[in-house]
Amino acid sequence: MTAPIGAIGAVGSIGGILPTGALQATPSISEINGGGGGADFAAKLADGLQSLSDMQAKVDDLSVKAATGSLKDVHDYTIAATEASLATQLTVAVRNKAVEAFNEIMRMQA
Repeated sequence: MTAPIGAIGAVGSIGGILPTGALQATPSISEINGGGGGADFAAKLADGLQSLSDMQAKVDDLSVKAATGSLKDVHDYTIAATEASLATQLTVAVRNKAVEAFNEIMRMQA
């Protein structure tokens, strides 16, 4: 499932669900429906979560460099920290929507 990331900052992949730092356009219907099923979704989800982890590791590294004075441009840290923050916010928002959808399905009568 690919979704526009504009709601949180338009930085992402996992088919548009989690950020990687690049802007993405809204997907076409064929991109959404023409996938390989659950295994493809699981792979994209795992890639997106790994991307989020990598972003946070980069911010941690840059923050140590900023604290020790070895970072030349503080802008690099600021940009990376903002991207990681937005990525985390987006991940939490997507998770919350998935839980809401699951709870709504569970409330439906057969």
